[in-house]
Amino acid sequence: MYLNTIKSADGAKKSAKRVGRGIGCTLGKTCGRGHKGQKARAGGFHKVGFEGGQMPLQRRLPKIGFKSKSAKFSAEVRLHELNHIVSDVINLKLLIAENIVPIFYQISKNY
Repeated sequence: MYLNTIKSADGAKKSAKRVGRGIGCTLGKTCGRGHKGQKARAGGFHKVGFEGGQMPLQRRLPKIGFKSKSAKFSAEVRLHELNHIVSDVINLKLLIAENIVPIFYQISKNY
């Protein structure tokens, strides 16, 4: 084996797209970019986090003290904890009684 005979594996390197070669190929005229619009133009890419003029997520959230309102309604239940329960039917009341789910679920879910 010589260094000048080494090749990449078949399919490892793709040949570059040849664009703008006329209407006979699929990448003629507009070169696969479509008509007009930001993505059709040279250098037409926006900054990271841009949402098309809508206020971006990183600017909508406060700098400090954000608490998700949906986070208090989720709790982890592990399978080994469920294996210790003797009942056939497992519901929220039973999980609260067995101290697997925190007690505030009883207040918030009206059980």
